[in-house]
Amino acid sequence: MNGAHDLGGMMGFGPVVAEPNEPVFHAPWEARLFALVVAAGEHGRWTLDEDRSACENRPPAEYLRLSYYEIWLAAFAKLLTEKAVTGTPPSPPQVLRPDNVAAAILARGEYVRPASAPQKFRSGDKVRTRNIHPTGHTRLPRYLRGHAGEIVAVHGAHVFPDSNAHGKGEDPQWLYTVRFAAGDVWGNASRDTIHADLWEPYLAAR
Repeated sequence: MNGAHDLGGMMGFGPVVAEPNEPVFHAPWEARLFALVVAAGEHGRWTLDEDRSACENRPPAEYLRLSYYEIWLAAFAKLLTEKAVTGTPPSPPQVLRPDNVAAAILARGEYVRPASAPQKFRSGDKVRTRNIHPTGHTRLPRYLRGHAGEIVAVHGAHVFPDSNAHGKGEDPQWLYTVRFAAGDVWGNASRDTIHADLWEPYLAAR
């Protein structure tokens, strides 16, 4: 979706100012919320893509007004309500115990899946991103849409976020690293490059 979360390349917001010596949490409630979200994630009632979509799917004024963890809180409340987690607990109940917290935080999910079709692209292929404007979740940044790039790596088939975020199944799609010339994307004389991991449905041959 085109939302306030996708600010790359947009004018009028000023520079990104890093907070010197920024703490992990600015208030105790943020730490408690982080713990709640990690613990709730263990029950498997929603996916990472559903969580991301819940964070991003906010009215622009609200998204820009809320702090990072306030967005987490709004998304958490939305998922709890939609998934009826406050009702009957799963059977058997899944509990994240204190001695397993560190492992749960550091664990990396496995999203590689068997491919359902042959890959369309190879390293070195010239591609162009599709200029799409979906109403639902997508991982194709708005600032890269419609731009020319080159495939530089193939990562196999992975869960497709655009489907998985809306309960429509994992729909595995080939995932590629695509290199773009920053000068082409931003319209200046930069010699830098941009690398983005993009799913096959986002790409067309050129």
